Amino acid sequence: MKKADIVEFFARLAEDNPAPETELEYVNDFTLLVAVVLSAQATDVGVNKATRRLFQEVQTPEAMVALGEDGLKEHIKTIGLFNAKAKNVIALSEQLIAEHGSEVPADRDALERLPGVGRKTANVVMNSAFGAETFAVDTHIFRVGNRTGLAPGKTPLAVEKKLEKAVPQPFRLHAHHWLILHGRYVCKARTPECWRCKVADLCAFRPKSSAPKQNRAAKLKGDM
Repeated sequence: MKKADIVEFFARLAEDNPAPETELEYVNDFTLLVAVVLSAQATDVGVNKATRRLFQEVQTPEAMVALGEDGLKEHIKTIGLFNAKAKNVIALSEQLIAEHGSEVPADRDALERLPGVGRKTANVVMNSAFGAETFAVDTHIFRVGNRTGLAPGKTPLAVEKKLEKAVPQPFRLHAHHWLILHGRYVCKARTPECWRCKVADLCAFRPKSSAPKQNRAAKLKGDM
């Protein structure tokens, strides 16, 4: 994708949603970190359902350790891989207490040393909690980056590096949220909804998908 097209691509997404945010619900930096760890291979909707009550009771590493692994499992048992995630959340809480004064570190390398925290999770926390211009490449961003030609790559890290080079100011802070939301609601995995995509003309994906017949009929009726 050409530089001018990239600017236009993000300008349109920004016009549609000027201040995008994560759809995960959280109270503070610690609960954000926990929510992102829990969201691996799970939907934000599912995580939010599980954590609403949890985050009313637990908002600090100390409270999480006091809750304990079994107590945490009761809250998150509807989330995939909840056994391993509960173990990691308790361990990272203990590490935050021991090594970071119970604070979430504003450093990607330090975050990645926490149990259950990989590069994607660290990038989300750095961006949402600390305003860092990071690009957390999940399945949605990986798909959009490759489909559109914005940031093609064979691995999430390759796509991330391409985004680092390609995304210009003033779009860098919110870029990964725009891409996640675009992939989640428009550029869907099975069938991208090209007929209602605001950046379809800038996108390299071919062939473009057409609106379902009933939608086309409704549109024609509305145009009459």
